[in-house]
Amino acid sequence: MREALREAEAARSEGEVPIGAVVVARGRIIGRGHNMTERLHDPTAHAEMIALTAATESLGGKYLTDCTLYVTVEPCPMCAAALCWAQVSRIVYGAPDPKRGFSLYSPSLLHPKTETASGVLSGECSNLMLEFFKDKR
Repeated sequence: MREALREAEAARSEGEVPIGAVVVARGRIIGRGHNMTERLHDPTAHAEMIALTAATESLGGKYLTDCTLYVTVEPCPMCAAALCWAQVSRIVYGAPDPKRGFSLYSPSLLHPKTETASGVLSGECSNLMLEFFKDKR
């Protein structure tokens, strides 16, 4: 999660919403990303999508069945669906997203075999978001 936080800091320094993500396979980071929606003028350029693309490129295939995604904020429905298609084994996120998080939807948007864990470094992840939006307003 510390690496995901580093990615989130990179997003913030670029004026992006500070969300970062990394994909880990066998103890090694194989994909990383942070929000790039402003830079790329692309509403789909979320941290998870960037990290997912890097990870599948690294492995040379579209499935991440033995991988864990660490992300600073709960994935949105779009990212959850993409993570489902990639069959990510585990998702670990820091801060919940009570307005747009995937957990608001039932049935789950995730792959049935995907495990989730939340609250990892949640204070640091939440504070990044709170500070960013406080500065914007």
